Amino acid sequence: MARYDVLTMGRVSVDLYPEQIGVPLAKVSTFSKSLGGSATNVAVAASRLGRHAAVITKVGADGFGTYVREALGTFGVDAEFVGTDAKLRTPLVFCEIYPPDDFPLLFYREPTAPDMTIAVAELPRDAIREAALFWTTGTGLSAEPSRAATLAALELATGTRVHDLDHRPALWKDGDEPRRWAMKAAERASVVVGNVDEMEMATGTRDPAAAAAAILAAGPEVVVVKQGLSGASAFTKTQTFHAAAIPVTVVCGLGAGDAFGGALSHGLLSGWDLARTLAFANAAGAIVASRLACADAMPSVFEVNDLLAAAKH
Repeated sequence: MARYDVLTMGRVSVDLYPEQIGVPLAKVSTFSKSLGGSATNVAVAASRLGRHAAVITKVGADGFGTYVREALGTFGVDAEFVGTDAKLRTPLVFCEIYPPDDFPLLFYREPTAPDMTIAVAELPRDAIREAALFWTTGTGLSAEPSRAATLAALELATGTRVHDLDHRPALWKDGDEPRRWAMKAAERASVVVGNVDEMEMATGTRDPAAAAAAILAAGPEVVVVKQGLSGASAFTKTQTFHAAAIPVTVVCGLGAGDAFGGALSHGLLSGWDLARTLAFANAAGAIVASRLACADAMPSVFEVNDLLAAAKH
């Protein structure tokens, strides 16, 4: 049996959320602290849904690094593969909150983040090979040595290989060709996930079907396109599935995509069809969008099912 149901690799951070909604950072007086980083959030989301999860990442030798490990333990995520960089600091991310759809981020990841220093030689090869589902992100492709390690890890994985396009333009240097590297990852993945902006980055088109066709041609079996208030679609070479968004009062959209990712992983591992999986993932994302936080806001199976049941009436 697989050692881990879900093993993710990539970004971690300590997220600082303003407790004053709808005001710029200059006017914010208090913040709430939460575990963050896309790959980390997906592992937490999967764990909250009952999956045995772990994350491959790195933190600094500082108090925030200690917080990350402790928080992962609280959420039931294995921190065995959380390394420590002796010189670099654990990243911080500040956000501004302007519901329903504007959530600017300010990254503190200079000169680089510990998670970008993961090298091929450091990969936990057996754990990656044995994972039922292995998840990588586009941020991991934005610089070396993480880029080579991310691609090598996808090649090592033998389970379901999911690549989240997770494009953060601020984390890429000019001339680094995010489209090229996104497609390199797609060639090694069985499932590719991204929002419309990310699909445009990877393929040059914002049309979900056309973008999916371009990525499917690279080798994946499934492409999932998140479309916000328009729901989400999944494409194979022969079929298309769509799930409508579930209306909620949006508090903070940050983390909704990661909740979607954890729920998508749960559905794929459960052997559900893509229609059921999309509906479940949409509901998980909607719940987090209605809350203020990322990791701390991830829902349980019962909460997701309750929202799905309510949405039918």
